[in-house]
Amino acid sequence: MNTRDSFAPLGDIPIENFRRQLHQVADWIADYRASIGDRAVSPKTEAGAIVRALPSHPPEQPEPFANIWNDFEGIVLPGMVHWGHPQFMGYFGSTTTGPGILAEMIAAALNVNAMTWRTSPATELETVVLRWLREWLGLPEIFEGVVYDTASISTLHALAAAREQAATIVRESGLTGRDLPVFRLYTSDQAHSSVEKAAITLGLGEQNVRRVPTDAAFRMEMSALKRFVEQDLDRGFKPLAVVATVGTTSSASVDPIAAIARLCGKHGMWLHIDAAYGGGLALLPEAAAIREGWADADSFVINPHKMLFVPFDFSALYVREIARLRRVFALVPDYLGGDSARADVDYMDYGVQLGRRFRAIKAWLVWRSFGREGMAARIREHLRLARLFAQWLEKDGRFEILAPVTMGVVCFRPVGYSEEACGALVDQLNANGETYLTRTKLHGRVAIRLGLGNVLTTQRHVQKVWQLIRVSIEQPRFPS
Repeated sequence: MNTRDSFAPLGDIPIENFRRQLHQVADWIADYRASIGDRAVSPKTEAGAIVRALPSHPPEQPEPFANIWNDFEGIVLPGMVHWGHPQFMGYFGSTTTGPGILAEMIAAALNVNAMTWRTSPATELETVVLRWLREWLGLPEIFEGVVYDTASISTLHALAAAREQAATIVRESGLTGRDLPVFRLYTSDQAHSSVEKAAITLGLGEQNVRRVPTDAAFRMEMSALKRFVEQDLDRGFKPLAVVATVGTTSSASVDPIAAIARLCGKHGMWLHIDAAYGGGLALLPEAAAIREGWADADSFVINPHKMLFVPFDFSALYVREIARLRRVFALVPDYLGGDSARADVDYMDYGVQLGRRFRAIKAWLVWRSFGREGMAARIREHLRLARLFAQWLEKDGRFEILAPVTMGVVCFRPVGYSEEACGALVDQLNANGETYLTRTKLHGRVAIRLGLGNVLTTQRHVQKVWQLIRVSIEQPRFPS
């Protein structure tokens, strides 16, 4: 064993070794960031290759850092899909940024548990960045927020508050053995699957999530939503909540929020807005119309790790009168009695988690580094590139665009291709490692989906992907 890399007796590695390793890793990160575009986007590897290459039993003795690093570079790294690659255009694009990487390093070094004010008074930074974001979103001050990991968890918590409001004392007495109605949730057929997962987790039942049809632009149809609610009322069910979407996962469509809010008000339903992706457009003054109806919601979620350049994971849930959320989850065991209730907000009281990462520092560092104008400029560029790509599709004549291009997402397919052929085309494009696209279904039709959001992606990279697509459909591999 290399004694220079050995652990100090009953302690961490010697500080001089740590400093050397830290510089090595920092240099590697900078080099990786600078040259990521030269790598293959996705690996050509087989399932189980990493498992087979690494020891099947855990280490009994400390190993030299050099050995560990060699295995990282030789075994782990070749199995990575490089989400930060400028030609990775699947899902919603990578939010990797230099300030974000620095913030992650600081958070790891601090390694605090941001559960109460006393355990880390710097958790006030969470309050600060949530208020900044609230101002950018144009939400009234009656909305207060909490940071979670993903929108799936944010939606779960929002619907838990909705359930508690509709069926009081659920937290004490549960749902079973009580004279309660069957609760119904409503969301569009384009909405995220987290709605069903929340219904499963909260004991509401997956079958009580009603998927509302969407129109030609993949927005929730108000006439269908009204019909579903009226049908359920006639059958003795209790309409509990509507989950409306601003920027659906497949096509980035936006539901008619203002009309939905009016219907929710009429029937006493909770309105939860899932703006995990599309909410970021609120930073653009020219996109102010997207905020219509937001102020009438009961809860609102946005993922700054999608459009606002904070590294994954960072999700912000806002609740009108957030005490409604606290009433569901606040619980202080004896062993926390000395560390709770020392400030206005102990964030452990607003969710199922006790232990909480210090995520706020990521948003704080990134947003100060870019400013609203810097982020807005980058968002505008992604929108420009998406529209430009759509123009190329239209001009070519061999493609059809399946959804309006309103954000950094373009859904398309070659004319005359079968559903199977469209899926195979995506597989072929991804297999060569030069790009990464995803597929989805829109009203039963397979769509190839291109998503932009990486600050490293330029027009040159989009042109390269466009060239790969054109070359692929010129090869007579797929029957129509």
